Amino acid sequence: MTDATDRMAKGLIWATTEDLMRNKGRVLSLYRQILRSLNSPDLPLPFAARMAKKAEVRAIFMLGSEERSLHNVADLIDAAEYSLSLLNKGEIPKHIQ
Repeated sequence: MTDATDRMAKGLIWATTEDLMRNKGRVLSLYRQILRSLNSPDLPLPFAARMAKKAEVRAIFMLGSEERSLHNVADLIDAAEYSLSLLNKGEIPKHIQ
């Protein structure tokens, strides 16, 4: 059971500053990896589409940075990891197509 899951089980659903700082490195890493993956020649995207996708990723992460629910933060991290796995396979995730 993760720390976030432990806290949710105890009824604590809002992220504390400590919770947010614990995820900061992981989130920044995912953000950078996704942006780098969008540069992959395996993706069938022209230059303008790549720039548009990067702008979408920035907007998603910016909005996600305001999230304070532990459950939603965990879901956003899971979605980012899944999207990164698709990008690494040369596929474009549907939510950023």
